[in-house]
Amino acid sequence: MSNLLEIKNLSIQYKTEDALVYAVNGLDLTLEKGSCLGLVGETGAGKTTTALGILGLLPKPQGQMTSGQIVFDSIDLTNIGEAALREIRGKAISMVFQDPMTSLNPILSVGAQIAEVIQLHEKCSKNEAMNRAKKMLELVGIPGERCDEYPHQFSGGMKQRVIIAIALACNPELLIADEPTTALDVTIQAQVLELMRNLKSQFNTSTILITHDLGVVAEMCDHVAIMYGGMIMEYGTLRDIYKHTLHPYTKGLFDSIPDLENDVPRLKPIPGMVLDPTLKPAGCPFAARCGKAQDKCFEEKPELRTIEGVHSVRCHFADEGREA
Repeated sequence: MSNLLEIKNLSIQYKTEDALVYAVNGLDLTLEKGSCLGLVGETGAGKTTTALGILGLLPKPQGQMTSGQIVFDSIDLTNIGEAALREIRGKAISMVFQDPMTSLNPILSVGAQIAEVIQLHEKCSKNEAMNRAKKMLELVGIPGERCDEYPHQFSGGMKQRVIIAIALACNPELLIADEPTTALDVTIQAQVLELMRNLKSQFNTSTILITHDLGVVAEMCDHVAIMYGGMIMEYGTLRDIYKHTLHPYTKGLFDSIPDLENDVPRLKPIPGMVLDPTLKPAGCPFAARCGKAQDKCFEEKPELRTIEGVHSVRCHFADEGREA
């Protein structure tokens, strides 16, 4: 299967008055056509910044891409200019942003907000765009006659459905979903995930799912990339990551999940604090929190190396974990 998206050596920094923030550091990533990639990590790992970098939506002038190449469907997004990016953004690549409460314009009806995207990219009349907007609402499980209502008239789960309708209005090749189930109760979460699964199978849309919820990843994704300190720590198929875990950070994420089968007195969190993004350690970014770290881990940055198939890991001693 061919790759729809290839990210090579991507580095993104934020320049603030107080410090230089190293948000993404030499990230390499690929996404196959029609597949779903889970981008997993703690808050501050660089997941959302990576997504904004793909779309060319880094806040200016603070956010800067200092190195790297982003190739989407044979188009180098880093060299095409803002006007060409606007043509791709919303049509070929769409994003479901993290908070549905703040992603919608409160003074425009939901139908008008969906129709705006369709009119912009499909160059159709206002009436045709509104009719298509009604169909998109119905596609995500909202009656079409509610297109004239405003965001405050919808529940959190329905707002998220509207956001998904906007993102899918032009049938994009790539959908980036940033924490699409955050702040939703478990019933609505299940409905939103089922909706995304159905739309993926219906339109064969490639998806990047940004989340810290490994349960959601298990339900939705074909491949998984574990991020920490702006880098990919481990990458592989769903089975590779869940059944043949190699990196100590990935193991720590799994260990911190409550186990319903075994009775344990306490949860097992990852020790220490998330890496300060204003620091750029010489060695492994996870070394200070890793119980198996050795001198080499603090002195030498490990490369992301392939272990078997597509299963890759950024750890000096991953082979020992594999043997164990």
